[in-house]
Parts: sequence; C-alpha cells; structure tokens
Amino acid sequence: MCPTSIRQNSPTYLHRIFLPKLPVDDPAELLQCRNPWGEKSEENLYQSHAPFLQHWQPYSADIKRIPSFPRGRDPDPGHRGTPIILSHYSYQEPREATRARPKEFEKYLTVPQYLPRVNFSLASGILDNATSASHIEEELESRPVINNYFEDSEEGGTKNGLYFSDGKRKIDYVLVYQNRKHTSLSTSEYSGATVPNGTATNLHRSKPHKQLPEHEQEVVLDVGSHHESVEEERRTRREEFEKNAMENGLEIEKDKESKTQGTSYVRIHAPWHVLSREAEFLKIKVQTKKAFEIKQEDGITAKVNSIWQKFTKPLLPKVGQSTQTGKHLSHPFTRDKMHLYNITNKETFFDSATRSRIVYEILKQTSCPTARYNMGITTLIANGVYDSAYPLHDGDYEESDSEENERKVLYQEWARYGVFYKYQPIDLIRKYFGEKIGLYFAWLGLYTQLLMPASLVGIIVFFYGCVTIGNDIPSLEMCDEQNNFTMCPLCDKSCDYWYLSTACATARASHLFDNPATVFFSIFMALWATLFLESWKRRQTRLCYQWDLTSLEEEEEHPRPEYETKLFQKKLLKEKKDRNQKKKQDDHATGKNKWKDKVLSAMGGADLAENEKLTWRDRVPGYLGNFVSILFMIGLTFSAVFGVIIYRISLAAAMAMSTNESTKSNIRVTVTATAVIINLLVIIILDEIYGTVAEWLTKMEVPKTEKIFEERLILKAFLLKFVNSYAPIFYVAFFKGRFVGRPGRYVYIFNDYRMEECAPGGCLMELCIQLSIIMLGKQLIQNNLFEIGIPRMKKLFRKLKDERAEPKESNNSSATRQPQQWELEYNLEPFTGLTPEYMEMIVQFGFVTLFVASFPLAPLFALLNNIIEIRLDARKFVAELRRPDAVRAKDIGIWYNILSGMGKFSVIINAFVIAITSDFIPRLVYQYMYSDDGSMHGFVNHTLSYFNISELLQGTHPQSSHFSNIKVCRYKDYREPPWSDHAYTYSKQYWAVLAARMTFVIIFQNLVMVLSEVLVWLISDVPKDISVRMKKEKSLLVDVFLKEEQKKVNLIESFLVQDRRKQKLKNEAQKAQASSFTQVARSQRSSFTSVSSRHTDV
Repeated sequence: MCPTSIRQNSPTYLHRIFLPKLPVDDPAELLQCRNPWGEKSEENLYQSHAPFLQHWQPYSADIKRIPSFPRGRDPDPGHRGTPIILSHYSYQEPREATRARPKEFEKYLTVPQYLPRVNFSLASGILDNATSASHIEEELESRPVINNYFEDSEEGGTKNGLYFSDGKRKIDYVLVYQNRKHTSLSTSEYSGATVPNGTATNLHRSKPHKQLPEHEQEVVLDVGSHHESVEEERRTRREEFEKNAMENGLEIEKDKESKTQGTSYVRIHAPWHVLSREAEFLKIKVQTKKAFEIKQEDGITAKVNSIWQKFTKPLLPKVGQSTQTGKHLSHPFTRDKMHLYNITNKETFFDSATRSRIVYEILKQTSCPTARYNMGITTLIANGVYDSAYPLHDGDYEESDSEENERKVLYQEWARYGVFYKYQPIDLIRKYFGEKIGLYFAWLGLYTQLLMPASLVGIIVFFYGCVTIGNDIPSLEMCDEQNNFTMCPLCDKSCDYWYLSTACATARASHLFDNPATVFFSIFMALWATLFLESWKRRQTRLCYQWDLTSLEEEEEHPRPEYETKLFQKKLLKEKKDRNQKKKQDDHATGKNKWKDKVLSAMGGADLAENEKLTWRDRVPGYLGNFVSILFMIGLTFSAVFGVIIYRISLAAAMAMSTNESTKSNIRVTVTATAVIINLLVIIILDEIYGTVAEWLTKMEVPKTEKIFEERLILKAFLLKFVNSYAPIFYVAFFKGRFVGRPGRYVYIFNDYRMEECAPGGCLMELCIQLSIIMLGKQLIQNNLFEIGIPRMKKLFRKLKDERAEPKESNNSSATRQPQQWELEYNLEPFTGLTPEYMEMIVQFGFVTLFVASFPLAPLFALLNNIIEIRLDARKFVAELRRPDAVRAKDIGIWYNILSGMGKFSVIINAFVIAITSDFIPRLVYQYMYSDDGSMHGFVNHTLSYFNISELLQGTHPQSSHFSNIKVCRYKDYREPPWSDHAYTYSKQYWAVLAARMTFVIIFQNLVMVLSEVLVWLISDVPKDISVRMKKEKSLLVDVFLKEEQKKVNLIESFLVQDRRKQKLKNEAQKAQASSFTQVARSQRSSFTSVSSRHTDV
C-alpha cells in the first residue's frame, strides 16, 4: 500500500480493477507506488503478487484519482524514469467514463475482443523476454485493431486526407516529428502505435541487466551515443504525451514506423463528448433555437439603403451570405441545456476552426511528467520533441473536380487578384481563420475604404497646385532673368557664383506641394485619422456583436516554455543552495530526525516551489541588455543617416570639380536621387535586422505569457522600425539647411566639408522626393516582393532539405503513393503571427499622416498598394501558409493605441512641417507686414540677404569664375547687410517670422485637437441599432431561461401532485385495509368467544 503522503499528491488517472485476492483495493496503487524509502523493493512487490497480476481482467467502473509527486519534487528521481504501466494493451475508458455513452459512438470506440495477457518481470513495464514480445506481435497481426496504422492501401477511405482511415472521424489536428533512429536499432525493437479509443500499444525489448543499488537505479537506455539517447528520450516523451492526450479523451491515429528516418505524423480527432466538455469549459457561444426578427428601417433611410444595395450588388462576394432579417440568440455552450441548441449533426455542430481550437487548448494543457517542468505541446515543440503542430485546411482550393469547401470559396471569391474590386467576406474569414485574423482583415478593409476620400482630396490639392503654378508670383520672380540675383557659391573653391534664375524648374515644382491648399489638406488628414479610429471602434463593436464576442473574457494563459525553463533553473539553484545549507545541519541530526526531515521535504517541498516566480532581480539583466541594445540600434540608425549625409556632401563636391558642364548642372538631382536610393536600401536591410533583434531582446526579458511577449515584441519592433524608417525624412524636414551658417562662417564637417543647403525653392520639394521614393520602395520591395519571394524560397529550401534528410524507400508503392493532405500542408510555410502584417500598415499609416503636408499623393499610393496587399495577404493565408490556430479576440490589441498615438503625433509633425519646412508662414508675414501693396511682389528679394565677397575666407574663393566686377552676392537668410552696424546678425524679419511660426504651431495644434475631440464626441462608439439589438437579445435570453425554469417548476409540481394523489390513494387503501382487518379481527374475536363459551358449557 502506498504511503498516504504520496497518494494525496498525484494527478494520474487510472481505472479500478478487480483482484479478489490482492490485499489492496486497487493494484494500480501498488504499481504506482515506487516505494522510494526502501521498505520493500519493487521486485519483491511484483513477486508477491505476480499470480494475481497475470490473471486480472478490466471492467468498466468509475474513474479514480491516483496520486503522484508534483513536478520537480520527486524524492527519488532515479526510480521514476518511466511510468509503471500495468499493461500496454489494457483498455482505458475516456475521461467521461462515469457518464453513459450513446450507442451511436460505440462503433467508433470499439476495441479488440481479445486482449493478450502479459507477463511482468520488471516494475518498469518492460516485457520479460523476447518470446512474450513476439507472441504479442503475432496477436496484433492476427487480431486487427481499428486505425492502429495508416497503410498505403487505406488511402481511399481518408476522404482526401481529412479523415481517419475509417473515413468517419475528421482530423482536427496534426502533430509532426522526425524519426532519427540509429540503423543498429531495428524497427521491431521500438515499434509502437496508438489507438483512437484510448488504448496505447508500446513494445519494448530490453536486455538483461544487473540490479543496481537503490541510490544508483536509473532508466537503462540501450544506446550507443549521446544522439541516440536524446532521440530515445524524445520518443519516450512523445509516447507519454500521447498517452496523456488519449486519457483526456482525444483519439489518435499514427503512421506505421517502417522507416529508420523521415517524417512521421500523428492525427488527432476530438469526439463529441470531448468537444462538448471543452466548449463548456471555454464558454464558447453557440446559437440557440430561439431567434428574433431584426427590425428593418423605413422611410428615406430604407430607400437609400435599397438603392445602395442594388448599386453594390456586383461587388458582393458569392459566399452564400444572406441579408440579416433575423438573428438567433447565442448562449455559452453547456451540456445541461442541450435541448436549447439546434444540434442536427454532432459532427458539424462545431465548425473546423472551433474544433481545432478546442484540441489545441487540450494539447496545451496536457502535461509530460517525464520532463517535470514541461507543460503542453508548445514546450515539446520548443524542446524538439515534436517538429510542428497545426490544424488542416478544409481541402484543395485549385482542382475543379474537388469537393466544395470553405477554403476553395475563399480562394475564388477573395484570394484572387481578379476579384480585387469585391468586398471581403469577413464573416467567412472569421469562421475559417478565427476572430483575430478576421479582425485584422476587417481593419485593413476599413482602412483601405477610408483611403479613398483621402486620396480624392489629395488629388484635388495636387491639381490645385498644377493649375495655380502660372499665377505664383515668387516662382515667376525666380524665373525672371531680368532680376539677375547673383548667388554665393554653393561650395568652396570648385563652385562658382550663379544666378537664381537657373533654379526656375525647382521653384515651379515646389509650388505643386507648397501652396495654401496643403495647409487645408494637413488639417483634413488630422481629422481623417480621428475619423478612421472612431469608425473602426464602431465597426469593431458591430463585429463583436455579430460574432458573439461582447461578453468575451480574458482567458488565463499558460506560461511560455522559456519562462518555465527559467523558473525551473531558478528552482534547481535554490534547491542546490538549500541542500548545501542543510547538509551541515544534517550531520549533527540523529538518524530518526534525518529520516523525518526527508519525508517532510518530500511532502511539502513541492508546495513551496509552486509559489516561485521570477522577480525583478531575475529580470534586471534582461532589462539592462534591452536598454543598451536599443540605444545601440538607434545609434546605428543615426550613424547610417550621417553616413548618407557624408556621401551627399562628398559626391556634390566631387561633381562640382568635374569639367563636364552637364555633370555640374545636374549635381542636385543626381545627389538627391542616389542618396534616397541608398537610404531605401539601408532602411530595408535594417528593418529585417531589427525584426530579429526585437524578438531576441524580448526573449531576454522572459515574459510569462504569450500576450505579454507579443505586446513587448510589438513595442520594440515598432520603436526600432519607426526610427529606421523616418530618421532620413526627419533630417530633411527639420535639420537640413538649418545649421549651415553663412558665407564667411560656414559650418564644416571634418574641417573639409560644408554642411549641405536646401534648394533655392526650399527643402519641401526634396522632402517630397525622399518621402515618395522611400514609401513606394518599401511597399514595392519589402511589402510585396519579399512577401511573395521569401516564403517560396523557404518552402523550396525546406522541401530540398526534407528530400536530402529522408532516404528513398525501397518499396515502389510508397514512392508512387499520392501525398496526403497533412503531408502537403507540412510543406507550407508555418504561420508566425500578424505582427509583420500590422507593422507594414502602421508604417504606411505614418507615411500617410505624419508628412502628408509635403506629399498630398501619399494616400493615393497607399490606396493602390492596399488593394494589392489585401489580395496578396489573402492568397498567402489561403494557399501558402499552414492553417493558423483560431484565436478569439474582440479588438486589435495594442495596435489601436499605436495608431491613436501616431494620429496625435501627426498633428504636431504637420504643424512643424508647414511652419518650418515650407514657405507658407514667411509668405504670410511678408504679405501682411512688409508688402507695400499687399501682394507677393518682392518676396524673393525680401528673403535674400547680402554678403561682401571680400570677406570670404582665404582659400574659399572660386578658382575660376565667369563673373567679374562682383562686390556682393546673395544668400537665403534673414540677416543684416554688411553695411549695417550689426552686420550679418539676424534681422527683425527673422524674429518676426520665427514668432509667426511658433504661433502657427500652437494655433494649428490646438485647433486640430479641439476639432478631433468634437468629432470623437459626435461619433458614438456603439452604433444605435447594435445597442438596441443587444438590449433586446438580453431581454429575450432572460425570457427564454425564465420559461425554461417555469417549465421545470411546473413539471416538478405536476410530479408532486401525482405523488400526493398516489400517497392519498395509498393512505385510503391502507385505511380500508386497516378497517377490513379490524372487522376480521372482531369477527375472529367473536367466534373465539362463542367457541370458548361452548367449551365452558361442555
């Protein structure tokens, strides 16, 4: 009998068995007990009860909880290498054994009528000799077991690889692992299979080995190298994990291991009782039979909606979506109210996404006690026990003769470029991929739709600049050769004086983007960003109601494998320190006290360890590493921008020394174009590096859950990519030409190169070129080419790697066998999350909103990109990626906060772009303060200062000049002339313009913020019709349950009335019987009296 302390701490589930002569209630308790303190060895226990163990027979009974030590606190781990199994061929009921199983499922859970008896000689459950093993192999070959293996001849019954070989049970999940068996180990030695009904078969052969002392007993592995021992350990963990999964009710089908190396697949099916149990636990909302009619709008709104529906009918996808005239009430699934749900077919009641999510939740919570700290499939994949795990797609999407399925419908109506003009089938996307991916495509679709009015306004602003370019007085003055503004040299020695009229083309092009309409467009885009966020909140609320997510609660997440590993290492270090500290104390303790301490530590030590967690002291090294690494990455970005600046300056100086006149005339265009291309390449390269670095830094912090990990990863990646993408643009917008100095006192870099200046028309035109090339380049190269090319290259590389690693089979039938669905999908690219998809759109959102004052056509190019991006992402999800796990979510998470922050930040950026980068404020100041007639005539002359060329530093004069008799030159700045008392100091005009710029920033920012808040106040987060429906649905749901309770009460009352009537009738019958008995007694008494009187007379 096991000690009570052990039996109270074990989570293992076994069945009671009937052993009439065994001196314990349950022999499983005897076998589970490892007797760690040596009261009686395991071998003696087996020898004493071997006659009974060989003849036991299982029978159905209630499930009993059999205890074991918690993870990491085994007092004698040497005896616990492999769990003791009474018989590898014993039948085990599912977890719902206490509930009667319907007859319709008995045909799916049948087992052989004959179970071979097994002789035991070792407590580890290994067969005693090769004879018994061969006997069992013969029995298995002679007695078929349902779906024990998947043979090549069974292809016809798998229904395109979506079902078990019986063609009835659908495959809900697939586990993949690699067989890396050593050639010296034959497949017969380690052959195994699992049966869908919960029976585990596992054949082992062991060589005779010596009985080791108690303190040296370990699991004996017959391997020849460390690699073989690792593979054997992984195989043991897989078997234990699959056994525990079957104890949870899952049904498993495996491949027959006929290869020494290669890929093996484990197919998993969840029967109805498992689905219903887990759906109740996860509180999955399902539709009830009760439905209510949605009130249709009438009046002008109804007419407008009908006209709009007729107009947009060709844009609707053909996915079988009907107009919503009614809605079924939804309620969390519970097995006590099965009659409320419209269950016509239990196999299709839960869709494939829900089934796979339920199975994944079970697999995440299924433990592997051998590894002690391992929990769930994610940890096993991280440790290499399994290669991957994924649900299956619904079938093929390209073949015309294949069955109609949701994947094929999505491909035809959503994932093809030919249907780019159609709406997205959001409800079908959500049903197939889950709520999280459905919300992403709904958000992307709304963002693309709202880009249409923004693009239209941007086109109008651009055409306004084209129409008014002939009436722009400053550009006409610059192009007028009669003005003859002689400008100072742009560089030392090599550059000559030049006329301002030579920059006529740049000045005229600047007017296309630097005109009064850009100010209006900046205000419009700031309000547009607020409108987009508010519209998304309303859209998100509507989707949450339609998808039954309004009452979704956050589920408790399991720790990540890395967190568990770190915590386990901390526990080991703590235990080692505790042992070293107690070792000295144990030397002075008596033997009895020493034994007592060991027992108490084994019983209560695990409880103390369960409260362990990583504290801030454990995380400080990770936080410091993150801080230093992020600063280094930001410094690397700034270094790249500075390197491009040096390139621009040096290239301009080199081209200025050229003797070719065409080269000299195209210096500014050549330098700007090549520098922007270099910036684009650097940004793309650093983006890929920063994505990997952000993930590595996040792992250094060891977040506890996947949600925390994802949020921290997003913040780090966004910070690094934001700085990387916008650093060159910020330089051109706010720093270029601001720290140049003046003639005679220029600012130099490395004492040789002058800081570069803006073009005569300002830096806004160069900012427009920089923004357009970087935006278009990132969208074309990074967002499109990389998304198409890189996954295909990875797929090809994986295929070649698998072909190299897997030797060719000698059997010709296996070579000609058609690959199954699970094999085809294993070759697809695994789904890594939505972070890259969101990040692309967030960076694009920054290009559209942050610097839109300099490039009004940015929304148009974003719209064109998103039309392609939606179909590209759709094709990637449908055809090129494995099916993701369905994840429930009622919002887009931290991405909304990032969008909101960027929307507010864009107001400040656009205010400074208009005030500092453009000439809008200087023109207003000149027109209303310094112009004689209130016009813009004389504005160019007003912005140019004078410089006496005799004050140029020695060695900076032009070496060869075509200009003669020049005493002064002009340069763009607000400074006092050389004949003034305060020569070359900032003039009053400079301070007036600076004050006007700061005033404009404050007014613009506050005005836009106020308008945004008013817009937020006007737009409700919850649509009115949705609010009414939610209230109505709640009231109807309450009425339904009240009626159900009333029916129950009436039924109970009717039973009580019937019982009362029966009791009354029974009482009346008893009274009648009692009265008749009394009469009989009286008659008997009278007759006795008469007889006695007669006797007396006699």
